[in-house]
Amino acid sequence: MKTISRRFPAEWEKHQATLLSFPAEGRDWPGKYHAIKWAFVEMIKKVTSYEPVILIVKSDEMREKVSVMLEQAHVDPDQVSYIIKDTNRNWMRDSGPAIVKTLNGGREAIQFGFTGWAKYKNHRKDQGIPSAVAQHLGLPIVQAMYNNKLVVLEGGSIDVNGCGTLITTEECLMDPVQQIRNKGFRKEDYENVFREYLGVTNTIWLGEGIEGDDTHGHVDDICRFVNRNTVVAVQESNTNDPNHHKLEANLEILRNAKLENDEKLNVVTMPMPGRLDFEDLRLPASYVNFLMTNGCVLMPTFNDKNDYKALGILTDLFPDRDVIGINAVDLVWGLGTLHCLSTSQTRLLCNGVPALLLCMAPALAGKPTRDL
Repeated sequence: MKTISRRFPAEWEKHQATLLSFPAEGRDWPGKYHAIKWAFVEMIKKVTSYEPVILIVKSDEMREKVSVMLEQAHVDPDQVSYIIKDTNRNWMRDSGPAIVKTLNGGREAIQFGFTGWAKYKNHRKDQGIPSAVAQHLGLPIVQAMYNNKLVVLEGGSIDVNGCGTLITTEECLMDPVQQIRNKGFRKEDYENVFREYLGVTNTIWLGEGIEGDDTHGHVDDICRFVNRNTVVAVQESNTNDPNHHKLEANLEILRNAKLENDEKLNVVTMPMPGRLDFEDLRLPASYVNFLMTNGCVLMPTFNDKNDYKALGILTDLFPDRDVIGINAVDLVWGLGTLHCLSTSQTRLLCNGVPALLLCMAPALAGKPTRDL
């Protein structure tokens, strides 16, 4: 077994910046492109109040247009840097690189394969995003190879505590028929990849994802680590909703799960918003698709009665951060929201503390205080 040489940081660790990609067209949001552009501006404004944004734009011409929009919204221009890169889509969590820390104190940009969630053919431009980001950050890029093939993996399909535990779903990675990422892969193969490239020694396998998720089971709509030993997981109270039984099964797995040090995992539950449909589609609305920044947590809201309850739960879980709701009713028409659209670029140290000490210390983000 190979020695651990890398560590994929948890998302609450100190960021250098948040990576976003400004939509050049409305393909993923048909009929709502104008509203989506301003939703992105609002998202950028909120993030730049706490940390810089690295923004991918299609061209110099588009950079000028976006700069004007940001100026209109009073966004600090010094907080935004640009990468000129044409893309197919804007879901940086899935097509962007995984920035890992190495034993020698450096960082690497890990490139996994991206195949449009094994569903959409127009994804080839997005395959160049990791190298463009790595060049912008001045980092070496490492391709995640296994058995001489580039491993396909989207960032939204995994969540980590930064200390060796990763959560994913069987629906996304192990389905032998639908949206196959890596044909013939076993759990053991994925776990070998997680160990070599992300420093993961313990994998928790959940079952199915939520209804409406065209990625086929991404975990970032189901549950998220909020500190090294605690996750917040969504729960559907309506027993007639197809999500109810799926999420209850996932909760049972989480409540019986152990961390990398054999410690029991703490599980805090959060309600789902009411069912959200547009035209003929059910949309994957979920409160746990939130985005962490250095000083705040941005949570998607859906004009729903449970919005305030979910904001309160996150406020309890992140006492050292501002928790801010971002209306995501238009964003979710693209079948994803805040976490899906972004990815964080971490610094070498987390709050100046070596990672080993963080993993040995008690949870930093506050102990869970509620369970619905």
